[in-house]
Amino acid sequence: MRISPNHPRFRSLETRERLVRGFQSGIVAPQGLIAQGRGEAFDYLFGEITPKSSGPATKAAVALLLESRNPVISINGNTAALVPRDIVKLARSIPAELEVNLFHKSLARERRIAALLKHNGASEVLGTGAKARIRIRGVASPRRDVDAQGIGDADVVLIPLEDGDRAEALRKAGKAVIAIDLNPMSRTSRAATVTIVDNIIRAIPELLRITLTMKPLSRSRLRAIASNFDNEKNLARVMKDMIHYMQGWT
Repeated sequence: MRISPNHPRFRSLETRERLVRGFQSGIVAPQGLIAQGRGEAFDYLFGEITPKSSGPATKAAVALLLESRNPVISINGNTAALVPRDIVKLARSIPAELEVNLFHKSLARERRIAALLKHNGASEVLGTGAKARIRIRGVASPRRDVDAQGIGDADVVLIPLEDGDRAEALRKAGKAVIAIDLNPMSRTSRAATVTIVDNIIRAIPELLRITLTMKPLSRSRLRAIASNFDNEKNLARVMKDMIHYMQGWT
C-alpha cells in the first residue's frame, strides 16, 4: 500500500504497514498487531507527540544504560519490525547487548528477528535457540527463558513493548528496568525503574540522540541523574500531560 506523505496521519499509517509486512515475513506475531492498536489508542491521548514528561525519563534511562556494567536491550517482534536500524545504533552507542525475547516463541521467529537485526548492522544477537538458557523466576510465559550472558547477567534491561509480569520479575531479580510504554497505568509502567511513556518509533531515536550527548558525562554525574529520578512522580506528570491535552478538546 502506498501512502501519501501529505496524509494527516501518514506516520501512523506507515507504522501499521511496517507491522503488517513484519507479520507477513514472520517477524511479528498476529497478537502483536492487536498490541499495536492498544498502544496507538493511548498515543491519541497525547496528540501523537512525545509528552514533555518523557524528557526526564529519557535522560534517566540513558544515565542507567551508560553507567551499567552489562546493559541489555530486549527485542520482540514489534520492536524489530518498527525500529531495527535505530535499536542497533542505540546498542552500539551504549554499548549494550541485543537479546531476542518472545512471548509467542518459536525458533523460526527468533532466527528471523536475529537476521533482521544483523542485516541492520548488529554483530551479535543473543537469545536464539537453546544455548546458555536460564530461567527468570516468577514469569509464567516463555519469556522466562533468557540468555545467561545477556538478560540473565544484566544489571540494566531495556524492555520496549513489554508485558508486566516479566518487568516485575526482573525487578525482583535485582535488575534495573527501563520500559517504553504508551500506557502510564500499565503494570509494566508502574513496575519499571524508569518508564518512558512514548511511541517506540519516537522513543528509540530520542534515546539514541540523548545517549550521544550524555556519553561524555562522568560516572558520578550519570549516577546522580539516575538516582534523582522518581518514576512514580514522573508517571503522575504523564497523566497530567494526557489530561491537559484532552481538555483542549472541550
